[in-house]
Amino acid sequence: MELEDLVLPSVAALTPYEPGKPIEEVQRELGVEPVKLASNENPLGPSPRALAAIRQALADLNRYPDGGSYELVRRLGARHGLSPGHIFMACGSVEVLNLVAYLFIRPGLNAITSEHAFAIYELVVAASGGQVRSAPMRAYGFDLEAIAGLIDRDTRVVFLANPNNPTGTIYRRDQWHRFLSALPDHVVVVADEAYFEFVHATDYPDALEDLAHQPKLIVLRTFSKIYGLAGLRVGYAVAHPNFVRLLHQVRQPFNINLLAQVAVREALEDREHVERTLANNREGMEYLERELARLRLRFVPSQANFIMVDVGKGRAVFDALLKEGVIVRPLDAYRLPRHVRVSVGLPEENRRFVQALEKILGRAGEAT
Repeated sequence: MELEDLVLPSVAALTPYEPGKPIEEVQRELGVEPVKLASNENPLGPSPRALAAIRQALADLNRYPDGGSYELVRRLGARHGLSPGHIFMACGSVEVLNLVAYLFIRPGLNAITSEHAFAIYELVVAASGGQVRSAPMRAYGFDLEAIAGLIDRDTRVVFLANPNNPTGTIYRRDQWHRFLSALPDHVVVVADEAYFEFVHATDYPDALEDLAHQPKLIVLRTFSKIYGLAGLRVGYAVAHPNFVRLLHQVRQPFNINLLAQVAVREALEDREHVERTLANNREGMEYLERELARLRLRFVPSQANFIMVDVGKGRAVFDALLKEGVIVRPLDAYRLPRHVRVSVGLPEENRRFVQALEKILGRAGEAT
């Protein structure tokens, strides 16, 4: 009997998540200093205050961290006007996705999401032996009405990303409230708001406002994006205290390391760094949209810190850009083979991407 025969068939059939190509790998393969615009990271780096806190804490690495992340939980509760019992700290918001699937999904049950949604939703459900049902998108956005139509008596979780990765689209406040009002009592809703800080739409629904009357709602946030701490893997969930207690019952001990805890405490207070990040993203997005329009490429207007572009043959353009030292994200794994996803970088990084893309498109035009 093979090892694969001893695990759930849904697990044996999984394809691992493919992250953005690392800078070091491209340096080894091509011998060039690349620009990485593949993983929606903060191009300004982490908060200087966070870095100073990490340096100061290095001498304490022989000690275990605070297992309950007390200070972080207290500060985040105060920031959101909630008791600390509403806050669950996690090793990236992906840890919460895993725990939700572990708690509520098993063989014979299902979870609902949208096509072209964050790939991890499908992976965590399959790892728990459940089935994923995906509703078609409408104009590259989540169709909440179609998602609600897929819910049946065996549905336990609905995964919603707002904004969605990789499309950068959002659903609006009126759609969200209609969806919640029709939600059956046996369904948990995961509102994944990893990119919410970048949203500029005035009718964006802040899911935290609905927690008081939705005890089966859980809202995810992260420090990997706007705070520039992706390498430390810190996220958190906000939910009813009963929900948070369940998560604590199945989480690993010391899931937030010591350096992550001190860095996040300082990053939370560094408003100047957040404002600089938002300004860079706003200006970079305007530049990319203007240049993509000039190149006559279709793109999806984004509410996040990345933009999805229809380049015709996504994997081929990804490979060609790599040779020019620019790393973007191909989207064939998301069933979007015509597209690539491009993170907003520093001004010079954005220019390098546009120049490389224009060069590639010129060559493609000559070939035809």
